[in-house]
Amino acid sequence: MKLTILGCYAATPRTLTNPTSQVLEIKNRLFLIDCGEGTQVQLRKNKIKFSKINHIFISHLHGDHLYGLIGTISTFSLLGRTTDLYVYGPKGIKELILLQLKLTESWTTYDLFFHELESKESEIIFEDKHVIVKTIPLKHRVYTNGFLFQEKPAERKLNVGAVQDYDIHIAYYQKIKNGGDITLDNGTVIENDKLSFDPAPTMSYAFCSDTVYNEDIIPIIENADVLYHESTFLESEAALAQKTLHSTAKEAARIAVKANVKHLVLGHYSTRYDGLERFKEEAEEIFQNVLLGDDGVSFEF
Repeated sequence: MKLTILGCYAATPRTLTNPTSQVLEIKNRLFLIDCGEGTQVQLRKNKIKFSKINHIFISHLHGDHLYGLIGTISTFSLLGRTTDLYVYGPKGIKELILLQLKLTESWTTYDLFFHELESKESEIIFEDKHVIVKTIPLKHRVYTNGFLFQEKPAERKLNVGAVQDYDIHIAYYQKIKNGGDITLDNGTVIENDKLSFDPAPTMSYAFCSDTVYNEDIIPIIENADVLYHESTFLESEAALAQKTLHSTAKEAARIAVKANVKHLVLGHYSTRYDGLERFKEEAEEIFQNVLLGDDGVSFEF
């Protein structure tokens, strides 16, 4: 699993920092998460192929998470894309994008599908053979969701030596990979764990966009391998975090501890601060495995 941070700063883009956007690679799939201004430029800088992105997830309709979407959609068309593109985001996102395409007479060269969200409960919004994506309802000034990406368990690995020793026909190999026991011709039942090995452990990634400190999300993200949690402010501005419905680095760390996640990635920093090290220092007072998100940084887990 690989996470590439395209942008992770709050509010307006600057010459050296970009608003929220990131790409998650999981099970050979690329998912674009949030799409602040200039996202398509950041995709180029990080050498991520546009053609591999088929699903875009938008947490909420604030500009620093959304205003790059129309540009990205348009750039895909200018490059002659023909593959379908799916956008998941709050109700209203379809109207917003289609109006821009209509007024600029810039209809896409590919089919564009919208999955609009309005539920305040966690729900499955994407699923295929390998990955499942659920919403994480958050508390912000507008309707907002985070997203939980989970790998599905892979097939069990065939123990070739054991299968040959029991002289099991190839026709039963798939049943073994699926976890089934095998009954021999003499009636003996061979349990699956004698015929196969456990698959690689599954991984999960929880993206928690703009939100005030909210323990309601803990049951949803519990035991995630990686948690990205906004940390707009340091503790010295905790009152401002409450007022604007954002979180501090320490609050992000408290969520990480209570949810028993393995790694915490910080981001969405206010640009009022000179550097990022204090975010890490404050979070590490509570949770040890802290990573600083920053533009252009990639993490492999």
